Amino acid sequence: MEVKSREIEREYNDLLIRIGKHFSTGPGYENAKKYIRGLLGTAERKNGWQMSEYLGEETPYALQQFLYRGRFDADKLRDELRTYVGDELGDEDGIIVMDDTGFLKKGNKSCGVKRQYTGTAGRIENCQAGVFLSYASSKGTALIDRQLYIPKEWAEDSERRREAGIPEGLEFQTKPEMAFKMLQEATSAGMPYKWVTGDCAYGDYRVIRTWLEKNEKSYVMSVSGKEYVWKGTEQVSVSDILKSLPSEGWFSESCGDGSKGVRLYDWMTVEINPPALEGFTRFMLIRRSKADLEELRAYICFAPIDTPVKKFIEIAGARWTIETCFQEAKSETGLDQYEVRSFDGWYKHITFSCLALALLSVFSANSLDKETLQKHNPTNSSLEAFKKGRNLRV
Repeated sequence: MEVKSREIEREYNDLLIRIGKHFSTGPGYENAKKYIRGLLGTAERKNGWQMSEYLGEETPYALQQFLYRGRFDADKLRDELRTYVGDELGDEDGIIVMDDTGFLKKGNKSCGVKRQYTGTAGRIENCQAGVFLSYASSKGTALIDRQLYIPKEWAEDSERRREAGIPEGLEFQTKPEMAFKMLQEATSAGMPYKWVTGDCAYGDYRVIRTWLEKNEKSYVMSVSGKEYVWKGTEQVSVSDILKSLPSEGWFSESCGDGSKGVRLYDWMTVEINPPALEGFTRFMLIRRSKADLEELRAYICFAPIDTPVKKFIEIAGARWTIETCFQEAKSETGLDQYEVRSFDGWYKHITFSCLALALLSVFSANSLDKETLQKHNPTNSSLEAFKKGRNLRV
């Protein structure tokens, strides 16, 4: 128990030391530590009032002002987050996953809010949307970057930009463009990874696939029926390929465990034009539901030529790890429970939530038990659901 206690204290303090240099004053650093502690706490919702009550503060004003007017750079904290995850969970065979999630909102003042489709609700809702990168390895998973999607109507409205504090030079970007930028930045920062995966919103954006091939990074990217691939001298739509699949040649394989057990599907590989890069292969991988033979999903795959097909299937299944990160961050570290409306406030809160989630992921990777953890970091019962979800001792 004493050994685990020292491990927890060291891990917790390591994260605090990492972020400490980004706060120019003692009070700012103390508020940062309180904010992380509050995000890990027992409050039902991680908003200013409930976090302050948990922390023993009489009012939420100090924490609120810390987000509204705190003089610290959320992107520098993001850099520390990325480095921390790379140091603690990094693996040369690591996977970067790209996806977006929605934050349901009322009114029209929150930066970037609009009626738009969000998978969070499964329908069109009034919400903000954030684009994220997550990292997955055999050691664990964590969110490593985030960008707030600014719809075109917001980007072109000077008054709304001014009120929300959107930086003057920020231009409209699509979600795939945002994910691509974050991927480039993670690569430049030395994030250890070999694979990239994402759904068809990102797989259809060929710029990402072309860049990955140029940089000899492997990928398994889902693509929609609207995408085209080269077969010989012809461009063929993915939808046409899916319509002409043979009845023979399917094989059964699991792409990993899900909430309901092993995710078993039928699979088929389809030949498309190979890459110009010697020693690498490119092909289509088709997934078919065992319950509904009409339910198909297509992936374009690229990797060293000796990579077994089973590995591509494993990476396809790893896309769901970012969904787990979203779920855990929203339920455990208040990812979607903020009260800020401004551009800067969103980035500050979201980055702290990601830092708190990363800390939990590292604790989980080290299998540190809850009782010992709470002696040094009073994060209490909100950890129980998290650790049960990862089959850790509570």
